[in-house]
Amino acid sequence: MDFLQLVINPGSTSTKVALFLNDKLIQEATLRHEVEELDKYPNLIDQLDFRKQVILDFLFEHKYRINQIDVFVGRGGMLKPLKHGGTYLVTEQMLDDLRACKYGTHASNLGALLASSFAKPLNRPAYIVDPVVIDEFDDISRVSGQALIQRKSIFHALNQKATAKRHAKSVGKHYEDMNLIVCHLGGGISVGLHKQGRVVDVNNALGGDGPFSPERTGTIPTYPLVDLCFSGKYTESEIRKLLVGKGGLVSYLGTNNGKEIEERIANGDSKAQFYFEAMGYNVVKQIGALYFACRSKVDAVLITGGIAYSKYFIQYIKSYLDKVCQVFIYPGEDEMRALAEGTLRALRKEEKLQAY
Repeated sequence: MDFLQLVINPGSTSTKVALFLNDKLIQEATLRHEVEELDKYPNLIDQLDFRKQVILDFLFEHKYRINQIDVFVGRGGMLKPLKHGGTYLVTEQMLDDLRACKYGTHASNLGALLASSFAKPLNRPAYIVDPVVIDEFDDISRVSGQALIQRKSIFHALNQKATAKRHAKSVGKHYEDMNLIVCHLGGGISVGLHKQGRVVDVNNALGGDGPFSPERTGTIPTYPLVDLCFSGKYTESEIRKLLVGKGGLVSYLGTNNGKEIEERIANGDSKAQFYFEAMGYNVVKQIGALYFACRSKVDAVLITGGIAYSKYFIQYIKSYLDKVCQVFIYPGEDEMRALAEGTLRALRKEEKLQAY
């Protein structure tokens, strides 16, 4: 049976939409929103009708009617920790949690809400796939070193899981039979240990730990951070911005643009080279930690995300790893395809549909 899927991925100033017939891309677009337009809405959820209309306009432009769509798929938002990766049916409880931003406010919260708003009147299903809150941690991975703070699983689950399954298929194996370390290299960086189909450990890529990234600090010394917080120079929101948004390469080089940094390196900028390589060095340390946490029984290291297009950065990382383990590069993050393929696996009963 064929399924025409409408895939919806809301961002802070855009809404990505795509039409897939099964896993074949038919149409896609990134619908940009002016900041002035979004500023009209007091809070995130108030944007729902506006974004719904721009999606309808996209369908009209490409001569599709909403009742032609069989399945609606939204990017998963900030939800309660979910014990299993995979595809989830959108439920009223999920929608209530997203409307209330119960577990956090992020543009991706609109994904399930938009998908459901189209699906419900047509009595058709709506789904999300591998939201950032997938939590398959081993209990030992939760221990932070301070009883008042528990490590959390917040990472690029959609792209990490899709890349891991893509790799397993390419080598003729099942994802559930492999041990993989997957590195997502983007504005945030997450490095996850995928052990027999579960991400048993991963750094919290949003205001948590791990390598610093183009715009996030990752793990930093704790006492100096405490001093900064109580210096009286910064508000709470400003501290948070220093950690996520103005951290990482932005704090050292004034930019999060990898291409710009590579151009600076090519033109002899030794400072740009030093901090770009320092970011790679931190990624390598994270990979090494997980390699030994898996008792050195790792089938491969997979590198994905936008920075994986950087030959300079990849070569730097591989110079540490090539003699230790196999490294495979999957540049970019095709989130729309990952959402469509995850839903298709559930529809075809290749994977169990998960319950929220």
